[in-house]
Amino acid sequence: MGSQQQHHDQFESQRDHHASEAGLVQGLRKDDLELEALDPKKKTKYEEEEEEEEEKENLGLEEEFSVERIFEKLTVPSWKEQLTVRAFFISFVLSVLFSVIVMKLNLTVGIIPSLNVSAGLLGFFFVRTWTKFLDRYGLLKQPFTRQENTVIQTCVVASSGIAFSGGFGSYLFGMSARIAQQSTDHSTSDIKDPGLLWFIGFLFVVSFLGLFSVVPIRKIMIIDFKLTYPSGTATAHLINSFHTPQGAKLAKKQVKELGKFFSFSFLWGFFQWFYTAGDDCGFVSFPTLGLKAYQNKFFFDFSATYVGVGMICPYIVNISVLLGGILSWGLMWPLIENRSGDWYSKELKPTSMNGLQGYKVFIAIAMILGDGLYNFLKVLSRTLIALQSQLRAKDVNNILPIEDQVSPAVTSALSYDDQRRTQLFLKDQIPAWFAVGGYVAIAAVSIATVPHIFPQLKWYYILVIYLFAPTLAFCNAYGCGLTDWSLASTYGKVAIFMIGAWAGSAHGGVLAGLAACGVMMNIVSTASDLTQDFKTGYLTLASPRSMFVSQVIGTAMGCVISPCVFWLFYKAFTDLGTPTSAYPAPFAVVYRNMAILGVEGFKSLPKHCLLLCAVFFGAAILINVIKDCIGKKRARFVPLPMAMAIPFYLGSYFAIDMCIGSLIVFLWERVNKAKADAFVPAVASGLICGDGIWTLPASILALAGVKPPICMRFLSRAENDRVTKLLTG
Repeated sequence: MGSQQQHHDQFESQRDHHASEAGLVQGLRKDDLELEALDPKKKTKYEEEEEEEEEKENLGLEEEFSVERIFEKLTVPSWKEQLTVRAFFISFVLSVLFSVIVMKLNLTVGIIPSLNVSAGLLGFFFVRTWTKFLDRYGLLKQPFTRQENTVIQTCVVASSGIAFSGGFGSYLFGMSARIAQQSTDHSTSDIKDPGLLWFIGFLFVVSFLGLFSVVPIRKIMIIDFKLTYPSGTATAHLINSFHTPQGAKLAKKQVKELGKFFSFSFLWGFFQWFYTAGDDCGFVSFPTLGLKAYQNKFFFDFSATYVGVGMICPYIVNISVLLGGILSWGLMWPLIENRSGDWYSKELKPTSMNGLQGYKVFIAIAMILGDGLYNFLKVLSRTLIALQSQLRAKDVNNILPIEDQVSPAVTSALSYDDQRRTQLFLKDQIPAWFAVGGYVAIAAVSIATVPHIFPQLKWYYILVIYLFAPTLAFCNAYGCGLTDWSLASTYGKVAIFMIGAWAGSAHGGVLAGLAACGVMMNIVSTASDLTQDFKTGYLTLASPRSMFVSQVIGTAMGCVISPCVFWLFYKAFTDLGTPTSAYPAPFAVVYRNMAILGVEGFKSLPKHCLLLCAVFFGAAILINVIKDCIGKKRARFVPLPMAMAIPFYLGSYFAIDMCIGSLIVFLWERVNKAKADAFVPAVASGLICGDGIWTLPASILALAGVKPPICMRFLSRAENDRVTKLLTG
């Protein structure tokens, strides 16, 4: 990715597989530094045994742990040579693929797994195939390098990341009349229906500021503070391994597995389509656990996408989602439904926010806010404490590296890898005046333009956001480097409440809050993504300039591709955004009701709902406190409140699919852990990509008016007898 990526984006960044690989890299680096720092007295002990042999072993260890010695004889291409036409062509193709996948997940469950590995792997496969073909006929002019691979991966993840941070499943779609009808307000003044052109225009004027805000501090983050950025480090480790002979061989096998499960997933989606000629038809409505369980959203829906997501997500995420489903749909909602007539009117529609639906949405919001507030304060405090200790430990002004050189005192303490990486990282500078000038220019355009798109969001609201944005972008990027958590959606929720309350209900506070969420979320999200990219580029010797240009081009692609993909979904599926749809867009309702809550207060809540919200808000904080107090070994068994909140509104059907994915991984690891570690990401990516890509032809068929020929529906025995009698007269 860089990183492509926490409220619902918290799960995008909870990458245990990547983090373990990052830990391996860090472990190797630690061992390497320990070898260099051996006490002289201890050395003499080894010398007594056999000095020459010990030196050879040490040399061998250094060779083994030094990544850059493997690539020592290869010339590092200039930053312009890293930006090739073929790289951006492949990036465009993969961006469309991944944007469809992210959009589908965004409009269904809101859990976005890391697609870094898939982007790096598929980028490697396509370009390597391309270069081999050209080389066979003597037409190859430029070999494929790990730097070019990094450029592709960065561009793809930057582009597909807009499908998430663009708010198509949250704040932007939450402005529409379709979502307003499901929320607690029905005001026509706070509505703005989707439009392709204004989507593209809005994203272009708000998506680039975050890139310019962190450019001036890249050296502090990567070289001086040596922040880990686990996902960026893990991605770099994978890309480096792809370009070694053994890594290339493994990558070829991984791509083969990905292709196999991609084909299976695509064909399975195609097969299921034939049986979905009406509502509640097909395998997605299969009552696998019984009809009563099906009514309460407990069933396996045969989705290859959710099984693949479950294989990538950590066990605790999947278990937490299932526990949340059991707590809500298995216990709470049936009990509250029994109170109908007392707590709320029996005459209300099932979708009314004054009835059961209100409890589902607002209790989920309470858990999301409780978890978000706790993690926001935790990460922010850790960021400030770590930053303060680092600033106290050394005078930053004296150790900041200047262009093309590093302090001799620092250089002497670096390993060979770090020396080489630091030298090349400092070689291609991005001038500070360029970053500051770019930020000011884009901010001015944005302040002038956005109020024309959203008249409720006054220019001075945006000016205040942009004055604070660089500081918040720094905090998010720094916190992401420490914890691998991007809190972009949390900063967005803060903007919803602050700007919404400032504007007030009489001046379109709901729409102003949602639009402010988009402005803030895009800045802090792209800032953390770019610093992840800088870390990846640092470890693969990709130039900071090529990383920046790749991120800019990827973001520009995303500003066009993502709205077009959403528009395809919106036009093809006329019920998109409704609770009964295959694409319910659950977070659009959640974000809109957050905005209403910020503007109108608690008066819109059903009876006793505020008390229940307070209980679950406190419970989310308490669970996090317990998780942080009992130590890492025990904490991995404590559920995540954010994950538990997601099925409160949607149900548990996807949780069962994800848990089956976890079960597959668990059994595979018991049989052959090494093979599972190597191939689980590829198999999961194949399942996600194949099912995701089937959405494209399915959407085209829907737009063309082609309907499936069969409806496979499941009835109880009594209902079946009545239908049979009716059909037979």
